[in-house]
Amino acid sequence: MAYPLLLFLLMCSYCTIALGGNGQDFVVVPTSSFFESEAVCSAASRVISDPDRASVPLVNRYGPCAPSGGSAQPSLAERLRRDRARANYIASRASAGRMTTVAGSGGGVTIPTYLGSSVDSLEYVVTLGLGTPAVEQIVLIDTGSDLSWVQCQPCNSTACYPQKDPLFDPTSSSTYAPVLCDADACKGLAARGQYNNSCTNGTGPSLCRYGIGYGGGETTVGTYSTETLTIKPSISIKNFGFGCGFDQEGQFDKFDGLLGLGGAPESLVSQTAATYGGAFSYCLPPGNGTSGFLTLGAPSNSTAGFVFTPLRQFPDTPTFYMVILAGISVGGEPLDIPPMVFSKGMIIDSGTVITALPATAYSALRSAFRSAMSEYPLLPPTDDGLDTCYNFTGLSNVTVPKVALTFSGGATIDLDVPSGVLLEGCLAFVGDDTDKRTGIIGNVNQRKFEVLYDSGKGNVGFRAGAC
Repeated sequence: MAYPLLLFLLMCSYCTIALGGNGQDFVVVPTSSFFESEAVCSAASRVISDPDRASVPLVNRYGPCAPSGGSAQPSLAERLRRDRARANYIASRASAGRMTTVAGSGGGVTIPTYLGSSVDSLEYVVTLGLGTPAVEQIVLIDTGSDLSWVQCQPCNSTACYPQKDPLFDPTSSSTYAPVLCDADACKGLAARGQYNNSCTNGTGPSLCRYGIGYGGGETTVGTYSTETLTIKPSISIKNFGFGCGFDQEGQFDKFDGLLGLGGAPESLVSQTAATYGGAFSYCLPPGNGTSGFLTLGAPSNSTAGFVFTPLRQFPDTPTFYMVILAGISVGGEPLDIPPMVFSKGMIIDSGTVITALPATAYSALRSAFRSAMSEYPLLPPTDDGLDTCYNFTGLSNVTVPKVALTFSGGATIDLDVPSGVLLEGCLAFVGDDTDKRTGIIGNVNQRKFEVLYDSGKGNVGFRAGAC
């Protein structure tokens, strides 16, 4: 009886030690897990239960867990095209800024804003209540935007895009109030000079108008307003400032609006800083058939399981959240990348899909990853920059090296394999053509981590296996 047991143990050892190296540094995964389309919502929501935090389920807008059943997901080529437009927009905004470290404090960050980046690349939605009585609104989350908005009545089919839910009707809410043109909130929008805001002309009170242009060419115009925002039945935010949109144009797709999670005063994060300390977190699920969460506030008692790195900001482009990458490992082996390569920092973004690395860093990563995956045939590069894609035809399982990111201060995270490393069989990284621009950590790398943005304490935390 001992011989069959020994043979079984040897076979299991091969599953983890294939391709050499420490068995803990490689993972055997089924090839079916590289592709994201799922027909059934397979997991219950894993929201945070901390009484000092407010948590709601978060899902992929294209998957079966979406509140309206999801819509058709664009092709990989189309997703990459949208993603590149967003990344280019963020990089151009960030290039105008100068980096500083966020000082630890008990409050939120009050800083000016830039307009949002491309909307059509956003993939994750939450359901919130707006108005009194509360009306459910399905909104995209975006760390690259600040001002939140929804489509509002009256709005005809030529001025508003089709959405699955009825348009929000401000006349049916007892707590809705348009912001007057001479109010401080409206003057604040004008002072920051980013919202093309103006005042209405008519016989009634002059109201505050906003206008936002996004990197992908989308626009929203409407009345800046306040309303009660319900996170869940027991938690409401009164006098929440948002845009009541009556004219939207561009590549919008059936969601009800957008929730801005950037660092500026108009964002949900800053508006709730007095209660939640300028902190929020999310966990992006590994596929579109599972759910994650969006949470306001930081853990009140314990940060067990988290690793932290300093949060940095651009004074001139403070919407964005940035960290300093210090190193990368593949299959447990640190790559030889000079520290200065990472000196421009990396923006963590919920809406960018693919991680964009400095040229030198990406070259080293690509070389090491290809070497570790050398037994699998490469496919031709995609038109949108993914140049390490594999042909797994006929294979049931493949062995993939772990990829680890190390940040300033020593925080190291092992990306989830395969969902945090590969996108439809392609390495989910691209390289810039220089080392002189700020990079972006895309949402593929963030999957299954609780990513905690804590402006009050001046750090970003990562907790593995959170959803």
